[in-house]
Amino acid sequence: MAIKIYIDQGHNPRDFNTGAEGNGYYEQDITYEVGIRLYDYLAENSNFIPRLSRPTPDTVLGTINSSSLTERVREANFWRADAFISLHTNAAVNPQANGAEALIYSTESTVAYNLAEDILREMTLITGVRSRGIIERPGLYVLRRTRMPAVLVEMGFITNPSDAYLMASSPDLFARGIYRGIVDYYG
Repeated sequence: MAIKIYIDQGHNPRDFNTGAEGNGYYEQDITYEVGIRLYDYLAENSNFIPRLSRPTPDTVLGTINSSSLTERVREANFWRADAFISLHTNAAVNPQANGAEALIYSTESTVAYNLAEDILREMTLITGVRSRGIIERPGLYVLRRTRMPAVLVEMGFITNPSDAYLMASSPDLFARGIYRGIVDYYG
């Protein structure tokens, strides 16, 4: 039976729950592009059935910030996904901050931890972005309320010129790295 992967392209394209901005780029645009490519990789592999939170660049989820998050989790739970992968870009006041992180509900949750480890390893290997490690974030709604292992991937810092340019100009590298990490985990 195929493994169902819910790809949550973090943030909405407009109005509310929009993402971070930096170096002329928008988080919601980067996460959309990486998500579309990740979907294509997974769809080509008969072991997986992917689903997108934002199938079009104009898809808006919810009516306010909180309902945007609720809708993403509700869709994944209702669909009975086997894994929830949320795509994001990080931001910091200091433009020197750089690198990728994988956030999970609890480091005691070995399924999510191992999946995060594989995704982070493969993504940083392919992109060359440095790994900042796996971080426990039990307060994040999409990690707390999903009924399946969930990993929030901070692919890089949109406020860092190098990370931002790489994410915006090479979304396929990030998608391929995340895909390879998923394949490694489910091997």
